[in-house]
Amino acid sequence: MSQIIRLKKGFEINLAGEAKKEVVSVQQPETFSVKPTDFPGVQRPKTLVKVGDNIKAGTPVFMGKNYPEVNFAAPVSGEVVEVVRGEKRALLEIRILADSNLEYEENKTFTPSDIGNANSEELKDQLVRSGVWPFLVQRPFAVVADPQEKPRAIFISGFDSSPLAADYGVTLKGQEKYFQAGVEALAKLTDGQVHLSVSGDREVPSVFSQITGIQSHKFTGPHPSGNVGVQIHHIDPLVKDDLVWTIKPFGVVVIGKLLLDGKYDVSKTIAFAGSSVKNPAYLETYSGARVDKFLSGNLHDDHCRVISGNVLTGESIGREGYLGFYDDLITVIPEGDQERFFLTSGWLGLIANRLSFHRAFGLVSFLNGKNKKYKLDTNVNGEERPFVQTGAFEKVVPMDLYPVYLLKAIMAEDFDEMEALGIYEVAEEDLALCEFIDVSKTPVQKILRQGIDLMMES
Repeated sequence: MSQIIRLKKGFEINLAGEAKKEVVSVQQPETFSVKPTDFPGVQRPKTLVKVGDNIKAGTPVFMGKNYPEVNFAAPVSGEVVEVVRGEKRALLEIRILADSNLEYEENKTFTPSDIGNANSEELKDQLVRSGVWPFLVQRPFAVVADPQEKPRAIFISGFDSSPLAADYGVTLKGQEKYFQAGVEALAKLTDGQVHLSVSGDREVPSVFSQITGIQSHKFTGPHPSGNVGVQIHHIDPLVKDDLVWTIKPFGVVVIGKLLLDGKYDVSKTIAFAGSSVKNPAYLETYSGARVDKFLSGNLHDDHCRVISGNVLTGESIGREGYLGFYDDLITVIPEGDQERFFLTSGWLGLIANRLSFHRAFGLVSFLNGKNKKYKLDTNVNGEERPFVQTGAFEKVVPMDLYPVYLLKAIMAEDFDEMEALGIYEVAEEDLALCEFIDVSKTPVQKILRQGIDLMMES
């Protein structure tokens, strides 16, 4: 029987523009991209292809200095048309003009019984060479997993509680056999359990309901109950010198496809959502897709922000940007670059369509109830201010730690305090709500990543 864990701390951001649970056909983009910046912890990426090369889906396109054995692969076949570099010639993107009919690199195929009989090193070698290894992310630090290590457990979150999140019942429909194969392969990589957490507040998708070989858990409560870091904290918390791996359900499916079909297949169903979208729905595409074709003719107006991922942790990519490697959501909301007079539309104004965690500033939104959908824009309603302690952060972080003190320890570069205050247990997504509700406009996620980088270097 599943363990039920009830969380009370957190905050739901109910945004208008949720994707309808139907998959619509769209014209596929011409170009796709692989971005080293999507992979935290990968140092000094080096390109393995050049402009003009013809490659297949699954062809290695770059490697990291610290993970030379791990391949980062092309999502589609086609011609390499651009290698984008930044300051000091740092590799930013590799862009591929896709073929109309995709070709795949050949990989060894397994039967379900083969997976059960294979040894861990054989499976690990297949995952590392093929390009699927980067789906595995290690905690602490939330970076690409080190293939030289063995985790004590592997954690999968079977639901996403973030604003406008994709429904796995839609995005993973019909992928049961691949998910099962992926779980069996993951079990070979650890001496501990493979944990799967599902929501106790909603129907469990069929892709998870009949899975064997996992330890299941149920979580109830507001966001961030779907965050894998929160789930680890309540199931089996991290301690110093501890190591676990995490992976999203889509990554498990890709592993299953690789082993059963012998292909690096990153075709995916994504949610296209947000209040600026005319017809929010689900779309079929591939990782790294350029989003301009999805936006064309489907926006209420052009003055909006396009985000790969959710509004809390996603990346602003513009109208011609590319879908992130780990993302299954494109969010489009109004751009909030207009000024607001504080007496009318500012913090003293009684605005019915403004959401606020703090009742002093959002009494009207509190009276609206929990089910109202809001059309929020990107305006942060002020500039960065002195970092004051309000006691609010602890109300939205359902973990046994003190976020304000942790952030101040990072700013002071106090390594002992960072460790004592729980930096090993958190990643940016776990404190993203703190940044949303913060009256001081503190860049919480940026500060936390700086602290993580300091700890990794020490």
